Amino acid sequence: MVTKLQSFASILIVLACAGLRAQNEEQSRQPAVTIFNDNFAVVRQTIPLDLKAGTNHVTFSDATAHIEPDSVILRDLTGRRVVRILEQNYRNDPLSQDLLLFLNEGKVLEFETGRWVDEQGKEHHPTVQGRLIRSGYQNQGTPIVEIDGRLHFSLPGMPVFSALGQDTILKPTLNWLLDTDKPGSSVAELSYVTEGMSWHADYNVVAPPKGDTLDLIGWVTIENKTGKEFDNARIKLMAGDVNKIAPNVATGSFGTPISAMRRELVVVSEKAFDEYHLYTLERPATLHDRETKQVEFVVASGVKSKRLYVYNGAALDNRYAYYGYEQVRGDASYGTQSNPKVWVMQEFKNSKANHLGMPLPKGRLRFYRQDDDGQMEFTGENVIDHTPTDETVRVYTGNAFDIVGERRRVDYKVDSFRRFADESFEIKVRNHKKEAVEVRVVEKLYRGANWELTQKTRDYAKLDSQTIEFTVPVPADGEQVVTYTVHYSW
Repeated sequence: MVTKLQSFASILIVLACAGLRAQNEEQSRQPAVTIFNDNFAVVRQTIPLDLKAGTNHVTFSDATAHIEPDSVILRDLTGRRVVRILEQNYRNDPLSQDLLLFLNEGKVLEFETGRWVDEQGKEHHPTVQGRLIRSGYQNQGTPIVEIDGRLHFSLPGMPVFSALGQDTILKPTLNWLLDTDKPGSSVAELSYVTEGMSWHADYNVVAPPKGDTLDLIGWVTIENKTGKEFDNARIKLMAGDVNKIAPNVATGSFGTPISAMRRELVVVSEKAFDEYHLYTLERPATLHDRETKQVEFVVASGVKSKRLYVYNGAALDNRYAYYGYEQVRGDASYGTQSNPKVWVMQEFKNSKANHLGMPLPKGRLRFYRQDDDGQMEFTGENVIDHTPTDETVRVYTGNAFDIVGERRRVDYKVDSFRRFADESFEIKVRNHKKEAVEVRVVEKLYRGANWELTQKTRDYAKLDSQTIEFTVPVPADGEQVVTYTVHYSW
């Protein structure tokens, strides 16, 4: 026997299922936009179709001004009938004064030359007639109008046109010849690719007056320049190296890869999609045409970071970028110019243990530090590349004011017959701060692939096949000197 409690539970289940179906139906009718940050998007929207069996002529004028017509996909959402596009015609010549002038070239038009009100308060609009010789449409030159046998190289007034014809359109329009096997009304889904929409990420990083524990806020910025408003739309952001052929370029030439983004928050959720990442704004949003919308997508506090001072003292001239080893060894002055600037870099690990732990999309990273009075001061910015989870973010933010470097060569010898070269350097790092610092001195061993350090005053780390790094602690108001000799053989 069914109890009252069981009956009530069954009713609740039915109501919940009905509510879920209604919610899904409402969501399916909302426009959906998947945005890529390379100035294009995929639009999905539902349109009502009332078709007869066989062929039907249907006009659709609610697409963007930058639709790619050959990307159109139309399918019946009910799945109870097949709808095929037998023919599609796209018109993107919306009505305008310039277009109407062009269509009336060679014809006699009326031009309003002014406006005045008589003593009785009646408004008058005097006109003059003229034959339009040239409209000036699409940079043809200035308009030419013939009035009483004389040519005027400008419009004599505001042109007055006849009523609109049936073939006139007010916005970009798709004309379809549709074929279906079953008559009736239904809802179809229209999908297409459009230009004019993009997104990018920006980060603001705030440091306290002392120390390098950071607060990070990330923003998604969406720009809509499609010529269409998307009301209460479901918005997704696609990220990854999605290849897209650049417009108006022959097949085989490809566009710029698309950047990446990910965050698991209430505002923006993320999931893997094929070889890419898909980010969904949890709340529907309205994208007005010519609007820039920003959504906060990541907030992190207590991010541990480290400030780095890097001295790369060799000022290499780009004019020698194509030098080979033989040319480098033959040019005794190559690499002897000194760069005194010490780079300031900030790094932090993108891990959950460090209060982050989500792939960070490429974007601009701005650094601020609070002054003693609480005011935030801008201290530098740079662009980070896509950074997966558990990788390290390291960015250059500027040059140190109170730390300088000096690099000079003290010896150089080349023996071409015995195929070796020896080169010695002295590197000085001076710290004018009131606290000690650690400077990473980076040296490029550019004169040959086979090398060894025959003399050095400090241990070094080998960063790659031709780059070494000395870690140098420099006391407050002090100086440290690093010397080394490198032996090349070939």
